Formats: sequence, structure tokens, C-alpha cells
Amino acid sequence: MAKKKMTRWRRLRVAATNQIARALVQLVARLPLSVLHRLGRAVGWAFIHWPNRQRRNALINLRLCFPQLEISELIRLRDRNLVEFGKTYLEIGYLWQRPLDQVHALVREVRGAEFLQRPPGRGLIVLSPHLGAWELAGLHLARQGPTAIFYKPQRYLDDLILAARRRCGAQLAPITARGIRVLVQALERGDYVGVLPDQEPKEDKGAVFAPLFSIPAYTMLLVNRLARRTGAPVIFMFAERLPRAGGFCMHCIPAPEGIDSTDELVAATALNRGIEQCVSICPDQYVWPYKRFRRRPPDIAGIYSGPLDDQRILALIESQELRAEGMVEVDRRRQASCLTLA
Repeated sequence: MAKKKMTRWRRLRVAATNQIARALVQLVARLPLSVLHRLGRAVGWAFIHWPNRQRRNALINLRLCFPQLEISELIRLRDRNLVEFGKTYLEIGYLWQRPLDQVHALVREVRGAEFLQRPPGRGLIVLSPHLGAWELAGLHLARQGPTAIFYKPQRYLDDLILAARRRCGAQLAPITARGIRVLVQALERGDYVGVLPDQEPKEDKGAVFAPLFSIPAYTMLLVNRLARRTGAPVIFMFAERLPRAGGFCMHCIPAPEGIDSTDELVAATALNRGIEQCVSICPDQYVWPYKRFRRRPPDIAGIYSGPLDDQRILALIESQELRAEGMVEVDRRRQASCLTLA
């Protein structure tokens, strides 16, 4: 009886949260993008100056991925990232709710547009990392032609998200066996398929540990299996946010060789290399607060816990004791994955 009561209250709480969140989304969607980005900067400022998990996780991820950076550079990059993080979530309502002609007009330039062309008789797999405005990337993709997008149902605002992503005619395929069949059928028809490639897969799904910025990351094999089964080529696409609310630049980049390899580790490594190439263009716009390395190889300690202030976080990462436990697997002499952060 008590369990049912808890379930009922939980459902009521989710329903109330959904109503409040929907009202907030509709409210912010009425504001100009320039105002939303200024508000996003204020949100980012709060994240920078108030100790919190997002700030901590971003610093941990950046320190692991860019050990060649000086501490002062690392902190500046983290702080710029939190400002962009604020802009990302303030602008989502605008992208979901504004008329489509206004939203599409935000795309000022498409670099590598030729890579969005589908080969005759084949579909195209388009990977959009959580970089810049990924909601805009999905809308831009669906505008090109028939599109199926792999979609993870959400606890909050699910119906609103579904309606927003379907506005350009995209078919949303849930992260289930049925959803995967939808993706295969779409590619066999010669349609586009959109996938967010940098989410950590569930434990029971096909995945392997592969290097992402030289750190073992639990990486999906879905893209490899779709490419091998259908022969569809793979590209990356993301929307870079331009300064001063000046719109977005869409980047289309061919996937690295090996993403369709029969060797799963080679394929997963190629996928992560493609993500690295995208991030190198605008590293401050990636979702560094996300716990991308939450799942660790066996016998390697977790990393997203502990103190919230910067100095103690850095000391913890750098400690020889944690390094011996495998908390940080980086080679400070590596060159291949270094970013240009000028």
C-alpha cells in the first residue's frame, strides 16, 4: 500500500514538474535569441561561481581530455564552456517553439554541404554530437528529406520534445529493438538517419570501450552495425553557435575511415575520432558537464564524486594514489588528439 502511494505521489510530482517546465519553455520561446543568450550567460556565471556538480564534472572531463593545458587555460576553457552550456539550454525553447522559417533562418552557413548528399539508392547516417545546438542540427537534417531519428524517451517534457522534433517531418525511432528496425528500414529506403553518438549506452546494449581523447569511453556499436548492414555512408553534422546571437554555422564532416569495420574496437575508435574532430572546431560548446566516462573498465575507479571546489578537484585528479588506481589514463606526450584552443 505504501509503495502504491509513493508511486502515485511520484507521478503527481512528474506531472507538476512537466506543467511548470512547459510553461517556462513557452515563456522563454517568446524572447529574442539575443536576450536568451544574455540570460544563458547569467546562468553560466552562476554555474561558474557556485560550487556544483556540473562545474566539477566539466573540470574533471577537461582535465582528463586535455592534460597538456596549463591550469589557468583549463579553468578559462571550463568557464567559457559553462557560459555556452547556459546558452544551450536557454535557446532550446526558441528552437522548439518558434516558426520553422525563423529557426531555419538562423543557419547562416553550411560548411561541407556536399557531404549531406545521399548516394543514389542508399541512405545516409548523420551523427550529431552534443555540441553547439544539436536540436537545430536535427531540424536541419529533417529539412533535407525523409529522416528517421533515434530517440531516447524522456521523463520530463517528452510530448513537447517529440512534437518539436517532428516539426520538419522526422520520424522518431525509440531506443528499442523496434526503433532499430525503423532505422534499418529508413536506410534501405534511401532516407536519412540521425543519431546522437556520444551518449553512454545501456549496459545490455552493444558497446565496447574505445578511446575518446585517449580515455576509455563506453561507445555504441549501433552506427557500425547500421553502416555494415545497409552500406550507408556516415557523416558528422553539428551547429556551431556564432558570437553575439549571430546565428549558427552548420558543419558537415565525413566520418573517419574504419567506422564500418568488422572489428568493433576499430569501428568504435573511428566513431570517437570523429567526435574529437567535431569538438576541435568549438571545444567550448561541447557538453563537458555530462558524465561521459561514468562507466569505467573493470577494476578502474569512478571519477564523478568528491569535492566541488576547483583546487581540491585538480589535486584529486593529479594525486599519485588515484593515478595508480587507474583514475586517470592519459599520456601527456600524445599529440594526435590535441585541440587548437586559440
